[in-house]
Amino acid sequence: MTVGKVKHPFSPLAIVFYEERNFQGHAHESSSDCADLHPYFKRCNSIRVESGCFMIYERPNYMGHQYFLRRGEYPDNQRMIGINDCVRSCRLIPAHHGSFRMRLYERADLGGQMLELSDDCSNLMDRLHMSDIHSCNVMDGHWLLYEQPNYRGRHYYLRPGEYRRYTDWGAMSPRIGSLRRITDFS
Repeated sequence: MTVGKVKHPFSPLAIVFYEERNFQGHAHESSSDCADLHPYFKRCNSIRVESGCFMIYERPNYMGHQYFLRRGEYPDNQRMIGINDCVRSCRLIPAHHGSFRMRLYERADLGGQMLELSDDCSNLMDRLHMSDIHSCNVMDGHWLLYEQPNYRGRHYYLRPGEYRRYTDWGAMSPRIGSLRRITDFS
């Protein structure tokens, strides 16, 4: 009798972290937010997203660089998504089926000129003549803000709520080049 590898029955909305590349080594599954993954594994070199969308973070408590992952396989984190083996927290991004609305402000504490958006914007400077966003209010939906135009560079996950300073969403500067709604949950 030969014993083969048995696939672990992961839950439908799950992200699975593996210590080694190519889904090898110790595995840990999460199907919800987790502020500190360090007790479950020391390093993470590959990830499988069974379904849904997740943000992963380099530091505990949803701090440090953020990486958006949708359903799929990431056999080599460093090569595919640019993160080293330090994954310390994750957030499940819930599916949103309603409208999308966000207000952007040129000053902190929701002050100064305000612009309201309800769709993606590939270049904030070209469209709104504004690239420094010091605060915002996400009224509906879940969004990704990118430091550069055309959805490039470091990005930040925003869920509904007020962000009174750009540091509230984890940015080091107020520069935002583009933004998009999170709509693909297949």
